[in-house]
Formats: sequence, structure tokens, C-alpha cells
Amino acid sequence: MKLHTLLEVLPLYTLQGEGNPEITNIRNHHEKVKAGDLFICIAGLDVDSHTLAKEAVNNGAVALLSERPLDVEVPVVIVPDSKKAMAVIADFFYNQPSHELLLVGVTGTNGKTTTTHLIEKIYSFSGMKTGLIGTLYVKIGEELEPISNTTPDSLTLQQTFRRFCNADVKASVMEVSSHALVQGRVHGCDYDIAVFTNLSQDHLDYHKTMEEYRNAKGLLFSQLGNSYFKNHPKYAVINLDDPNADFFMKLTSAHVITYGLQSEAYIRAKNLELTPDGSAFTISTPQGEYAVKLKLAGKFNVYNALAAISTAYVSDIPIKKAIEALEQVGGVSGRFESVKEDQAFSVIVDYAHTPDGLKNVLETIQTISKGNIYVVVGCGGDRDKGKRPIMANIACEYSDYAIFTSDNPRMENPLEILKDMESGVIGENYELVVDRKEAITKAIQMATNDDVVLIAGKGHETYQVVGKQVLSFDDREVARNAIREL
Repeated sequence: MKLHTLLEVLPLYTLQGEGNPEITNIRNHHEKVKAGDLFICIAGLDVDSHTLAKEAVNNGAVALLSERPLDVEVPVVIVPDSKKAMAVIADFFYNQPSHELLLVGVTGTNGKTTTTHLIEKIYSFSGMKTGLIGTLYVKIGEELEPISNTTPDSLTLQQTFRRFCNADVKASVMEVSSHALVQGRVHGCDYDIAVFTNLSQDHLDYHKTMEEYRNAKGLLFSQLGNSYFKNHPKYAVINLDDPNADFFMKLTSAHVITYGLQSEAYIRAKNLELTPDGSAFTISTPQGEYAVKLKLAGKFNVYNALAAISTAYVSDIPIKKAIEALEQVGGVSGRFESVKEDQAFSVIVDYAHTPDGLKNVLETIQTISKGNIYVVVGCGGDRDKGKRPIMANIACEYSDYAIFTSDNPRMENPLEILKDMESGVIGENYELVVDRKEAITKAIQMATNDDVVLIAGKGHETYQVVGKQVLSFDDREVARNAIREL
């Protein structure tokens, strides 16, 4: 595509230099630039890639997109906001791939990963080839690829969607983080269905207040579309039991379907039976009532399943088929994942890293534990400090004994993080163990018959960020080795 053709979708820009080169691809990382590429300069938090413009040209860039004039020998497109311009031209250059997909975005504080996997399972079981984008990986059919952000930037998203389309993917499900919404990473994405799971305290180091955090999540629904097409309806799937449900429902002009345990919910679960091995309930829908038996434990997973079934309903997938698909799901990596080495007690690894997430998991464990409950938990460094004492208090209130330890301390002193946590605790059923491996080992050594050890906070992660180092660390492997040593 010629540069001038690409610029037809940008109403506001100035052009420095002459020429109309052929653009073969778009890049926003200078080291990945190849001959014929358009390089997009972005002023990021850590790196301002405007300073890398000459390197990009040396690597083969034939044009640049920038927020200021640059001293280079190729055409420079100067725009007010390079991130927004990147979203517009990426959508155009890759021929609007999200318009070819049934695109579902899932947002909320907790449950995004599990819910996206459940929706993806239903679509796949119904005969559609699927794509998934989220915390764990990018998944195309059955192929997995690593991912660095829960929600990639707009350029990476459009490139990924085009790959989905080229691979004959029909439905794409993705996690949508509050950071991504505020930073415009999902601009250009034509969502068909937006799903809200729940809202509780998290990321206040970035959003500052719960109102700002809620507003960020709301962007997914306010951007869902403002027109009604008979053959292309838009839907908002809302957890009616969340106190913020009405806020999200009022934000969107899309058709709204609600789910929950309340009788007013459009799709409702009742007669819940929660066991250590899963959950059973009756689901009430406009199509009738159906029995559901999941291998996923906990009330929070009932909500995740309801969100997935509601999404299937507005996707014209029969409820019975959706239930049949969900009943086959054994679990999601790092989400209430059991570590088994023939020990006489239970060890569960979970990604719970928010107050509400930790409380939900511990409440579930309380229903299944016949013995003591031990919890190993920490809080990340350089992140929301306000939730530290809250999480510590929850850990002590809902367990018999808590060990506070390092999560990803990053640039903070790990002991200072633990002291912040300790400030929220009344009582003595806890201790501080800075070394995470030592903390996990100690909890496992304390456990006896019928006890439950919860290792919370990192879930699927296979690393620990200490200072500027990214160290290999997997809670599941550390726990497995500790059990073997008993």
C-alpha cells in the first residue's frame, strides 16, 4: 500500500519530506523494522521511540509516523497523537480484520481469564475455529503463542486479528484490561459482545480512585456501538449482582443481557451445590431451565460460567450445547489449580491478587476444607499500596494461619511491602517470610491430613520480578518439590 493511500484515513496530519513509498508492513519497535516498513514513534513511559527514528531508518523504514519533526531522510507523518493514529492506520492497513470476526471482549477485576476460556470452549465445541487473546497466551485454534500484556497494543491486535482471519478463525475472545482501555489499545476493535464480570479494588496506583477505575472499564461498553443493525446486533453481558451493574448498563446503547443469582437476572443460577470437586446448579433462561454440573469449584466460577452461557445465548448457540461444552472443562492454568503429589492435604495455586479475588477463593476453600487453612500471599511492588493491608486482613480472617511473603517486589524493598500488609492485621495468626520459596515450603510443612494450603497471587506466572531482574519461579513447581521433600 502506498503511503499516501494509507494517509487517507488520517484527517489530521502534516507531511515532512517528499515521496510516496510503498509500505509493506507497520512496526512500532525499531529492532523489528525491515525494508519497506512504516515505523511509528511513540513517547512511552520508559522509552521515547522518537529518539530511535534514525535506527529505524537504518533498519529499512521508508517512512515514519511521529508527534514531532524528525531529522531523517524519509517522509515523516506528523500527528497530534501517534497512539491514536496507529490504531486508525493499523485497522485500515490490515483491512479491518475485526469486522470479519465475532469479537468478544471481557473486562472486570476478577474472572477475565477463566471467562474467556469458557467462552472460547463453547465456541470451539459449537464448531467454530477460535482465537483467544489474554493473560496466558495468544491461542489460534490449538496453537499457543506467548504474550507480554493482557491486552496488546492496537497495532499488535490488528496484526493478530489479521492472522486469525487468514487462519480461518471465526470467533475471537479476548481479555480487555482497564489500562488498555485508557491507553487506547483497543481503538479500532469492532466488538460484537462486551462482557462485565465484576469490579473491586485493583490498579489504584494507576487509576488513583475507584471511580476512575470504574470509568476505565466503562469505556468498553460506551464504545460498543451506537447504531442498530438487524443482522449485526451488539450486546453487553452484565453481572447484575455486582453493585456497579447499573452504571455499565446505562453506558451502552447495545442490547443488554444480565446474569447472576438474583431473580431479576435474564440468565440466573439457582439451587447451588458447591463441593470440593466442582459445582452444580440449575440455570434459568428464556429457553427454559437446565441442570449444570461443572468440574470448576467455587461460587466465583458459577458466575464465570453464567457469563459464558449468556455470551453463548446472544451468539445463537443453544443453551444445552453451551452447558455440554462447559461440563468438559477441567480448569484453567493457575486458577484454583491443584498441586497433587499423593499428599494427605490439598495444595491450591491461584492467581488471586486482589482483595475480592482472595476473599472469593478463601471462602470457597472454607466450604471444602475439613482441616486447617493456610495461605501464602504477598502484594506486588510498585503497585497499588492501598490494597496491601486489606488483603492481609482478609488472609488472616478467612484462614487459620497466613504467611505474608514476596510476590513481584520489583523496585521496592520486599520487607517494607510486608510491613504495609501487616498494618492491616489484628491478631497473631500470621508471620512474615520474605523469601517466597521458604514461605511456600513452610506452609506445606505445617499442613497435615485434610488441611488446605492456598498459594495466592502469582498463579500461572513462571517468574518473579525482583529489582530489574526477572527470575525463574513457578509456585506450582516450588510446591511440588516441597511436597516431595516431606
